[in-house]
Amino acid sequence: MSSTIAVLSDTHDNLANLNLALDILRQENVQTIIHCGDLTNPDTAWHFYGFRVIHTTGNGDRLSGEIRNILQKMNPGNFSGPVYEGELDGIKFGATHSHILGKVESLVRSGQFKYIFHGHTHSRRQERIGDCLVINPGALGGLKRESRSFALLDLAANRLTFRELS
Repeated sequence: MSSTIAVLSDTHDNLANLNLALDILRQENVQTIIHCGDLTNPDTAWHFYGFRVIHTTGNGDRLSGEIRNILQKMNPGNFSGPVYEGELDGIKFGATHSHILGKVESLVRSGQFKYIFHGHTHSRRQERIGDCLVINPGALGGLKRESRSFALLDLAANRLTFRELS
């Protein structure tokens, strides 16, 4: 199993960029995706078939129950909810969309996590706060504040890479 995970966010139904990112992930044998919210249309979730998905619901995910049902139909181990706290390869992390006021900060303050992933701002972020690295992969769709991007995190090497699409 690959120790590299992908972090995506703010797809906003931009299927061209989503499919481009997913093709890259398949080529690189990435199996786990953390999506930090705003898929928007529940049918967009079907594009993640074959991946393990941890999805945190965003303010644009108005039909979040349908998104959760689709993701869990594809893989019962998939997650969809407002906040995720868990671990991969023995490394604890938290994830949220970050439209919930103060949620990222409270996850960081808890001192429990090596990584916190979030979206919502449509801007890339890599910020160390104490022992925690806070990561926003940027956006695949929606408001374009900067080039479209996602992130790859090699958990074994503790190496973060942003991949720009446009």
